[in-house]
Amino acid sequence: MKVLRPQGAPHLLTATQHKIALIRDLGVRYLLIIQFDKEFAATEPEDFVRQLVANSKPLREICVGHEWSFGKNRRGNLDLLKKLGAEFGFQVVGIPPVTVNGAVVSSTAIRKAVETGDFAKTAEMLGRDYTILGTVVGGDNLGKKIGFPTANLSAHNEQFPPDGVYFAEASLDGNGLSRLDQSWHSPDGRRKAERVLEIYLLDFDRDIYGKELEVRFIRFLRSEKRFENIDALVRHINVDVDQARETPPANPKSETNSNDQKAKG
Repeated sequence: MKVLRPQGAPHLLTATQHKIALIRDLGVRYLLIIQFDKEFAATEPEDFVRQLVANSKPLREICVGHEWSFGKNRRGNLDLLKKLGAEFGFQVVGIPPVTVNGAVVSSTAIRKAVETGDFAKTAEMLGRDYTILGTVVGGDNLGKKIGFPTANLSAHNEQFPPDGVYFAEASLDGNGLSRLDQSWHSPDGRRKAERVLEIYLLDFDRDIYGKELEVRFIRFLRSEKRFENIDALVRHINVDVDQARETPPANPKSETNSNDQKAKG
């Protein structure tokens, strides 16, 4: 939709680099990513399948969702795929709808749950906790000046929970989760096209600029607010940190090697 109807394209739940990491964790050894553009979108469904058959050597099976469509004008569907499978000798598996508590799971429903901050419902539908993956970038160093140095995360994801302050856990380089306190901030004049996650990582002093962090939300602490002065801001941050320290880890493994994993930007 970003290519064909960009004005109506929804926010991505999982950016490509995040998706690759998740697929790798499932044990998938090989992954082919094909660039989707208008020229590729004009491929007839039969021609697309013939290309798969010619290059797979052999093509043994295609597994897709029951409503999957492909090819020019979305003309290809599961029925056409089964006909082509019979012609070229490959199996076709159509996955039926997945339901949770009687409701069909869809990306639209998951996006709505994330947007409203319903992480329990999001996890039910995803089959995993919703996480944000991003790269630690430079900031204005305000946190460092007031005694709370933060890691500013340029998120790869596009779908975000409501702005505010959360208690969350972060994974550095794919290793164990660390406890942290973090806050969403709306775009400023320097980053009009993205949102930055500003994180204060507890009990950590290490340079991780350019590193990737994966953030998992545990509990909403408060909405964003303006403070009359820096002293008032510091007082509220201290309250946030105290609440974060009092919150038990969501996963016992999150405390393993925590001194090695907690990070500061």
